[in-house]
Amino acid sequence: MRTALVIGTGLIGTSAAIALSGRGVQVYLTDEDPGRARTAAALGAGTDEAPDGPVDLAIVAVPPALVARTLAGAQARGLARGYLDVASVKGGPRRELEAAGCDLTAYIGTHPMSGSERSGPLAATADLFEGRPWVLSPTPETDTEVLNLALELVALCRAVPVVMDADAHDRAVALVSHTPQLLSSMVAARLAGAEEAAVRLCGQGIRDVTRIAASDPAMWIDILSANPGPVADVLSEVAADLAETVEALRALQAADEAKRTAGAAGIEDVLRRGNAGRERVPGKHGAAPATYEVVTVLISDQPGELARIFADAGAAGVNIEDVRIEHATGQQAGRIGLTVVPQAAPALTAALREKGWALRQ
Repeated sequence: MRTALVIGTGLIGTSAAIALSGRGVQVYLTDEDPGRARTAAALGAGTDEAPDGPVDLAIVAVPPALVARTLAGAQARGLARGYLDVASVKGGPRRELEAAGCDLTAYIGTHPMSGSERSGPLAATADLFEGRPWVLSPTPETDTEVLNLALELVALCRAVPVVMDADAHDRAVALVSHTPQLLSSMVAARLAGAEEAAVRLCGQGIRDVTRIAASDPAMWIDILSANPGPVADVLSEVAADLAETVEALRALQAADEAKRTAGAAGIEDVLRRGNAGRERVPGKHGAAPATYEVVTVLISDQPGELARIFADAGAAGVNIEDVRIEHATGQQAGRIGLTVVPQAAPALTAALREKGWALRQ
């Protein structure tokens, strides 16, 4: 691939453009808002000038509802040899393209499984896709050359290609992406009218659960409008769990011991099913989940503290698998959780204590 046209310079389109430009591809940028295309160009994503002729690949990075219209227009103008979209829903746009009589031999639907609660070109990064799955949903008509262009795009963005049927993809993202967004928003919505004294008690758990609730509502309305059925199906199952959990909690208030026992069993059931589901979430680098230990260190909120603790861990020969920081309320301090393989935890603990770090037992 030598040339590409990115149509839509939001987070995904601009991130892909920056990655391609950084690896020698000549990228052209266009957006219904010319200011966004100029911003993306200023970030090193390419040029907002029009290409002289057809490019190798056109990347349609617009909301799902606009994919068919945008791609049909691009094909009518002969802008590229191959076309793909990066919308988070695949089945609906594909059917709209079929109905519009588009050339499906030159098209493949794709979806990079990465993003951010932030949107727009200023949120874009060249490494947004690195190590993340990138779903490819070719139609039976998709030309091999177009599939190869899509695979080259995925490789240049350092992502991992995953081939899926379009409707299977939509059911999958309803479960692992769209429903979690709504549930995060619902939990965060409970905080909107909460008393200030309650909100001040927020810890890392509520921050984890509500992080994606900061996402742009307009963007999510576009996404959910394109995949309402599968999301509603998952939410119906969650609603059934919620109803059973509420009933179990009410039973825990009962005077009758048998009811309390049944209520506890109901709560244990949902928690254990949650344990089982969490264990299926892929681990580091998409590998099978692994068991880790967390070494928790008390740390002051001062320049250089993180660098010092990482240097001390490195000097001990311990690889940090993951990091979590929990800030103390009203204090210039916090806790940093260093996730390591179990056999490394004793060595790390001893080394950090020797360096004077205060560890939480």
